[in-house]
Amino acid sequence: MSNQPKFTERKYLVLLLFVTLLFFLWGIAITLGDTLNKHFQTVLHISKSRSAYVQLSLFGAYAVMGIPAGLFMKRFGYKTGVLLGLCLYAIGAFLFVPASNAGSFNFFRFALFILACGLATLETVAHPFIASLGDQRTSDQRINFSQFFNGLGGIIGPFVGSYFILKAGQQHSNDLFAVKNLYLTIGVIISCVAILFSFVKVPPLSDPHIVSLDSYSVTHVEPIEKKLFQRKHFVFAAVAQLFNVAAQGGTWAYFINYGHDIMGLTSEKAGYFFGLSMIMLVLGRFIGTLLIRYVVAPHKLLWIFAFCNVLMCLLVAQRLGTISFIALIMINFFFSIMYPTIFSLGLKDLGRYTERASSFIVMGVVGGGLFPFLMGWVADHDVATAYYLPIICYAVIFSFGYFYPRLNKKYFFK
Repeated sequence: MSNQPKFTERKYLVLLLFVTLLFFLWGIAITLGDTLNKHFQTVLHISKSRSAYVQLSLFGAYAVMGIPAGLFMKRFGYKTGVLLGLCLYAIGAFLFVPASNAGSFNFFRFALFILACGLATLETVAHPFIASLGDQRTSDQRINFSQFFNGLGGIIGPFVGSYFILKAGQQHSNDLFAVKNLYLTIGVIISCVAILFSFVKVPPLSDPHIVSLDSYSVTHVEPIEKKLFQRKHFVFAAVAQLFNVAAQGGTWAYFINYGHDIMGLTSEKAGYFFGLSMIMLVLGRFIGTLLIRYVVAPHKLLWIFAFCNVLMCLLVAQRLGTISFIALIMINFFFSIMYPTIFSLGLKDLGRYTERASSFIVMGVVGGGLFPFLMGWVADHDVATAYYLPIICYAVIFSFGYFYPRLNKKYFFK
């Protein structure tokens, strides 16, 4: 027990809390965007498949901003990268004001794109940042800890969106006034966070991924260093992350539609159930973090949870009433550990390539912008049938987790 590595060090505590706050803030933004789908369908009179442009604007920004954000972080450091991300986040939120006044779906997409460029920057910076705040042997645990609060933000997003935007009978339930005020408030809050973070001191941080000594692995030094794209575990991680966020984007985008069309709920109540599913995500992330620390290696838990989600999607597509709706909610429980675990496994032992690799893995988030179109085309006819499609994604994630020891032969898992 005396050899158990510390979660973090006292000198990093303030930074750890502040960076964890970033995870929380972009969790709110991502799931709040999913409540816009249904509202835009109603107010702007667009189809389910066209409303998928909301996800394309959000997640497509990750493909555009991933590499520039990584280069910016490498050149100017973690702190400046965080400030850039927060500024773009705030500007995008403020752009909702003229977009609401114009009543233009394309203007909203532009505002969401700028906001998401900020999220992509924060995400590119935050993962290696949080990993650097302590021993690499506990980097998986720190990332999952911060992602727990990302999930907490994800809970708040749909509840806020359902109450302020989707609530039936309120004065502005059928216009864009509530959307404008909500995002104006968000812009002010994010601006204040950016100002506060500008006063936080960031000490010199060493690359935590040069050497790996995980409790479930042994590292061997290679005589010849492999280039980034020769690292099979990184390449497969980037692919797995693409499919992972694709499944997330599609599942979340049409959750409220499933509740409304299949279960007969109001949009507001379906939104609250979406918030409940995010509670399951946080619970899954908490339990998953404990399992990874004390019971099972991360790659093993990853493929187990991926297999469980294949079963959940099959149940959702069967239209079995309450059983299918519970399965839809449970998808988030098993989805919970996938993003941070894929990210952490992909960054193992990359040394000087870590920041660049982080950019490429973050770019995989574009899958969340593309996959909802496929599901939307099917959902225009039957939203339940659309949930067969994420099974493809979870099969890829299962393969990554199951074959990880062979992909990264420097690790010998217990």
